Amino acid sequence: MRIMVTGANGQLGNSLRRELEADSSIEAIYTDANTLDITDYGTLNRFFEDNPVDMVINCAAYTAVDRAESDDLKAAAINTGAVGNLGQAAAKHGMKVIHVSTDYVFSGETFRPYEENDEPYPQSIYGRTKLEGEGLLTSFCSNAMIIRTAWLYSEFGSNYVKTMLRLADEREEINVVSDQIGSPTYAGDLAHAIHLIIKHENWQPGIYHFTDEGVASWYHFTKAIFDITGKKTKVNAIRTSQYPTPAKRPLYSVLSKNKIKRNYGLEIPYWRDSLKRCLEQMGV
Repeated sequence: MRIMVTGANGQLGNSLRRELEADSSIEAIYTDANTLDITDYGTLNRFFEDNPVDMVINCAAYTAVDRAESDDLKAAAINTGAVGNLGQAAAKHGMKVIHVSTDYVFSGETFRPYEENDEPYPQSIYGRTKLEGEGLLTSFCSNAMIIRTAWLYSEFGSNYVKTMLRLADEREEINVVSDQIGSPTYAGDLAHAIHLIIKHENWQPGIYHFTDEGVASWYHFTKAIFDITGKKTKVNAIRTSQYPTPAKRPLYSVLSKNKIKRNYGLEIPYWRDSLKRCLEQMGV
């Protein structure tokens, strides 16, 4: 099987690279913005003409949630336009697509785990552009899988875990929001799930949700990071209203994983166990 991974230098892209390189039955091409401009359809189409693949895994995204509020054109180009381009190219060249999306497509005001068919209602430019990307992809390509995830972290790139570890070394105490609830998700777990889906004998396109098991607030997530690593920094719980940001965050973004577990037989780790594994990989 020949696969192209976009956004290959990001958290999930790097995690996928590590995952797929251990599988000799998969030949992968890894691209990023500096090697392939997926926002330009002509460039993308020529790439596939010269480099035919069976599947595209799209990890590319504009993920600067607050900056997107004032940089909406660039966010839309990457999160919407580029995804539509991939869908169009996939339909033309007979490829499957796995596209990674986000919990931000929901309002965060429904306090039960979101199902795939729940009505999206994004509250930010980031969420809106990601939702519009989902729509374009499925309008062009019937053989696409969308995997929504949330609270992603890893040993690669910049992320929440690394930021908290840095702050722990700089400060004696920090304030962390305690009324936003979700599921911290190790990118290595999502990469492994995608690998299993690729190898599964029964490909079933559509919208799916994947996060690690369990729920936490950002406050409890931070406490776990410090507990596991032995950091002594004091963590103060605050409310979202005490920490205003340009983009509105979902207060509740727990995603139901019943569909992906049922269709692909996945066993998903508990978030705290995966956090320990990530911190071990980081050597912390």
